[in-house]
Amino acid sequence: MADLKYYDIILKPVVTEKSMEAMGERKYTFLVHPQANKIQIREAVEKMFEGTKVKKVNTLNNDGKAKRRGMTVGKTAKTKKAIVQLTENSKDIEFFEGM
Repeated sequence: MADLKYYDIILKPVVTEKSMEAMGERKYTFLVHPQANKIQIREAVEKMFEGTKVKKVNTLNNDGKAKRRGMTVGKTAKTKKAIVQLTENSKDIEFFEGM
């Protein structure tokens, strides 16, 4: 596996209706590096956002979609999503507060 630092693991937040509704249950969704595991994701969230304590991490792997342009066939990039649930006494993630 690649030597990943905590700032390389979380790529960007996922901002959709479903992920915004899950924030009420203290669940936050991020796009993460495809080779990152749950332990690395937990550590990255706790280091990047001070005062947060992670209760649980769920991950989803999405394969790339098949795309065609004429006779050329290819695939889009595969992605990995992480749904991070915080503990009850944890501080909220400030990035999502204004949304």
